[in-house]
Amino acid sequence: MQDKAALRKELRARRRKHVEAQPDVIRELLFHRPPAPLLEKIASGSVIGLYHAGPWEAPTASYLKHFVEAGHNVALPHFASRDAEMTFKLHSDPYGESDLEVGPFGMLQPASHAIDITPDVLFLPLIGFTATGERLGQGGGHYDRWLSKHPGRIAIGLAWDAQLCNELPGEPHDVALDAVVTPTRIYGPF
Repeated sequence: MQDKAALRKELRARRRKHVEAQPDVIRELLFHRPPAPLLEKIASGSVIGLYHAGPWEAPTASYLKHFVEAGHNVALPHFASRDAEMTFKLHSDPYGESDLEVGPFGMLQPASHAIDITPDVLFLPLIGFTATGERLGQGGGHYDRWLSKHPGRIAIGLAWDAQLCNELPGEPHDVALDAVVTPTRIYGPF
């Protein structure tokens, strides 16, 4: 099996090619609403953790609006600095970005004065995944560390079908996902 750095490079290229082959309007429609079997597992009042999607990641804007309209608070990752632990803060403007600022990794995140909040259900980005819920992330280990410190949370990856892998190199600190949602199905033990 190839090393993680080479695999990340290959999977990023595959993901980018897949996404660029789709019209913008189709990409948003594919992740328009969380699937019903998933929604059945989410308790009312649960805090939902999402991410502000980059150009080739599975989009989250429609999920964000769905959960806010269903009465959930939504949190996004926040980093005080590049070497700080990932925390989550309340996203108070689900229909815009007025409460977001550029964080130390160049991604939009809630402003530093936003309310700290801990998700009960976490939707996370990924580079690659397996049908059994293994995940290859960006390589910083932020989500694995957060999930290890917050056991019992539901962790769901959002991905394109092109990101599915037969196997991934793993390490002892890797935390498996409860499910991965793609435009065509739900994977994993969920």
